[in-house]
Amino acid sequence: MGIYRALSCLILLATSLTAQALTLTDKQQQQLEQARKDMGLASNEMLKRHICLWDLSGRSGPIYNGATNLRLDLLRYKIDISLEAFTNEGVLVASLKNGHCDAALMSGFRARQFNRFTGTIDAIGAVPSLEHMNMLLRTIAHPKLSDYMVSNKYQTLAVTPAGAAYLFVNDRTLNSLDKVAGKKIAVLDFEPGQAKMVSHIGATPVATTLATAPNQFNNGSVDVLPAPLIAYQVLELYKGMEPNGGIVDYPIVQLTAQLIGHTDRFPPAFAAIIREVAADSFTSIHAALKREAREIPGHWWIEIDSDEKRDYDSMMRDARLKLRETGYYDATMLKIMKRIRCDLEAQRPECSQSTE
Repeated sequence: MGIYRALSCLILLATSLTAQALTLTDKQQQQLEQARKDMGLASNEMLKRHICLWDLSGRSGPIYNGATNLRLDLLRYKIDISLEAFTNEGVLVASLKNGHCDAALMSGFRARQFNRFTGTIDAIGAVPSLEHMNMLLRTIAHPKLSDYMVSNKYQTLAVTPAGAAYLFVNDRTLNSLDKVAGKKIAVLDFEPGQAKMVSHIGATPVATTLATAPNQFNNGSVDVLPAPLIAYQVLELYKGMEPNGGIVDYPIVQLTAQLIGHTDRFPPAFAAIIREVAADSFTSIHAALKREAREIPGHWWIEIDSDEKRDYDSMMRDARLKLRETGYYDATMLKIMKRIRCDLEAQRPECSQSTE
């Protein structure tokens, strides 16, 4: 099951926390009542929607069970969601497209095909830390950006952080860009940005799937594997790092889980409440992700100096710009993320440039 399993665990982390003890504020309840009126619902009529979830363990899995708890909370607000678990994310995506699902929870990688604006949040190096992510989620939850959350027949109902991905290496001397030249680096076969970046630094991109990449790293077929920290235990990546490998202590991407729904089945006021509740859950998610990071034994971390970090930033920025020009990344989202980076770190070299 590979990195699919790790991503599934990350989505569990995000969704299970947002599913705990949901209580709407008075303002949110007023907004919900207005949304119900806009939909023509009677005062005691249930708002019913069918929500599909990606959970590798199906109905017995943790994501499905966490959503079941959320379902009970929502009944208090006259919202009745039926749930369906999918063990295959590709099948879930197809079920959303054919109208079977009113909304579907998926990885940010898959969400890009439905909304390029929010799908660009997972862009390489665009969100350096969870502090940046918090500011970004607050920004996109603002009503003035609601139009960007809609892309024709689909809209992004919620975005939650699922933690950062780092570079796992089988040789801890691979701590700088010039040292990975000629090495084999695993790249996802549906993520062109990764292959472009790897080729740019003189390394060899090895196309992999989310299912096969961990085994390729553990058996030595690739030297470097980008992966979330939870993969250390879940996928036993310490096997590929033994005896002299490690994890480069610099995140290359912030992963997300995204709830994508049909635009005509979630009116704007209702969608705005969902996004606001998701943004409010950041503090608990942040704490849980920090706990995951502490599970990594300290000897695995590979520190890099400030010059190397600038080199990484420059490389990832070049890759983003190239993918923006091809239409793969959304230019408006890239500008928003750059503004947040510069608000928090005004000394970054990019802040004096206007190319992104």
